[in-house]
Amino acid sequence: MPTTYERIDYGSVDGAHFGGAATDKIAFYGFTPVTQRAAALQSGSGVSATSTDWGTTQAAWAVEVTATLTGLGLWKGAA
Repeated sequence: MPTTYERIDYGSVDGAHFGGAATDKIAFYGFTPVTQRAAALQSGSGVSATSTDWGTTQAAWAVEVTATLTGLGLWKGAA
């Protein structure tokens, strides 16, 4: 039997997106849906291609990225 997958869009040539507003809740892998995270740190990436020295800003950025991915269910937060 061939593998089949279900589409989560309807094939629009313009594409698809999840959540029409920051207040819309989404989740993956059975996690509880959450709204978009907001933090002052997100106004800039804190990391650039020329960054070689990881300091407090970069560490805070990494924590925020992992917290966001974990909250969505895209990063397993515990073993």
